[in-house]
Amino acid sequence: MKPLCLSILIFLSYVQLHALEHAWVYFADKENVAASIDNPVTILTQKAIDRKNKHGVSIDARDVPVSESYITQIKNASGISVLAKSKWFNAVHVTGNKTNIEALERFSFVLNIDFADTNLNQSKTANNKTIAKLEGSLANFNYGDAANQIEMFNGDELHVLDYTGSGITIAVVDAGFPNVNSMSAFQRLRDAGNIHGTYNFVNRSADVYTNTTSSHGTLVLSDMAGYVENAFVGTAPDASYYLFITEDTASETPVEESYWVEAVERADSLGVDIINTSLGYSDFDGAKYDYQQSNMNGATAFITKGANIAFEKGLLLVTSAGNSGSFGVTAPADSPNVLSVGAVDASGNYVSFSSVGTSFQPTQKPDVVAQGGLSYVITELDAIGRANGTSFSAPILAGGIACLWQALPDMTNAEIMQLVRTSASQYNTPDNFIGHGIPNLQLAFSAAVSNTDIIEDDTTVNVFPNPVSNVLHIYFTFQPVEASITIFDMLGKRISSFAMSQKNKIINMATFSKGIYIVKIETDTLVKTLKLTKQ
Repeated sequence: MKPLCLSILIFLSYVQLHALEHAWVYFADKENVAASIDNPVTILTQKAIDRKNKHGVSIDARDVPVSESYITQIKNASGISVLAKSKWFNAVHVTGNKTNIEALERFSFVLNIDFADTNLNQSKTANNKTIAKLEGSLANFNYGDAANQIEMFNGDELHVLDYTGSGITIAVVDAGFPNVNSMSAFQRLRDAGNIHGTYNFVNRSADVYTNTTSSHGTLVLSDMAGYVENAFVGTAPDASYYLFITEDTASETPVEESYWVEAVERADSLGVDIINTSLGYSDFDGAKYDYQQSNMNGATAFITKGANIAFEKGLLLVTSAGNSGSFGVTAPADSPNVLSVGAVDASGNYVSFSSVGTSFQPTQKPDVVAQGGLSYVITELDAIGRANGTSFSAPILAGGIACLWQALPDMTNAEIMQLVRTSASQYNTPDNFIGHGIPNLQLAFSAAVSNTDIIEDDTTVNVFPNPVSNVLHIYFTFQPVEASITIFDMLGKRISSFAMSQKNKIINMATFSKGIYIVKIETDTLVKTLKLTKQ
């Protein structure tokens, strides 16, 4: 008999050698890139091409699919399973033991391998290659139980103006959607033909309605698309929807991040406008995969990096902040490029489970809030019920934003997001609990269509010219005791700050990049926020 201590060492070595690991395998190139970009209809739908053209989003190599021959060779490698693929990252998500995964580096087309267990990345042999949860008349809508959660941000006022989400496509990336294909609460949605497609990325099938262990997606969808005459109306009842499953409720592993990225890539290819995500990731089965709060920095988690690319592609992402309270937001809500939504109760008060922002996020988190405390939903049993979670505040607001974007179709995703933030109840004094506060979509719409500023006082200050080339003038009609001027980019990042105690101020903007900026002017009696275009 071997000494016990030696037996333990041998056993541990065996476990470490043969343990199933998750990793991303990045490829060095793609096939037919130039030809695909020259003929984008071969890789994207016409709706996706039109959306990108409308918002000035370029079609690039990231839109080209991953080489199928590369994927096939990886699949055929010993001990390797390919679970997901990403054209944006030109990568596949694989599982296998450490030795078999590292052996993939023998392929000349493999650029780099990144283990989900970061300790393995630190210990693996370096090569010479270079790296380039769940969370009649329109005016006559009777919202019933759902009234408060839409009236909170004046989304009902957009419905009165006939903006109910028509023409906007939303991809709901979630867990199961049982009975959506048969429930009376979604009869209106089905009759209109507004479920445009489904796919289960976990089981690799189009069925999202049966053989699921979660009804979470059904509840989430109900807050946007549910309709029960005189009893319940979702916030975007006439939008179109894709229903995607990426959450594997049987386990919690990093592959769910890859499923999510794959789903969002497909959404982009299909011309989707808005992604609603009521999922969040930080803790996995096995602590070695866990993200620390310091990783919630908008750039580390795989799902967050995918969200950042989705934003570049013109998608508007509305994401649950998470239900981790003081432990902080979860990925991808940490991204500066998503609108992360926290939760308040029916009276507009912060609820303790809603994830707070921390100093690790590069921008204010959460961005805004909506009702997530005892929200009304429609269950898979076709009954109206109540549920807690930012899982519901996010879709409630996402539907409202769909209506806003329908009303303002020429705005970009970044402009819509900033308009929502600027309209919120405490935009000028945000905090880590409710962010910029509760949006006012009626105010956002009115300000945009009248080309006026969102103002909390009368127009006693003039800012000109707008658009501006080099020199910006700020002129008060009264003598301010002291005023502060702050300029933000469209992601809410502060670019410059100035103080003034005279009636006139000249700001040199010659060195500013072309684009849209937000200018906030504050005195002891006035707060004014406006959108400025730099030519």
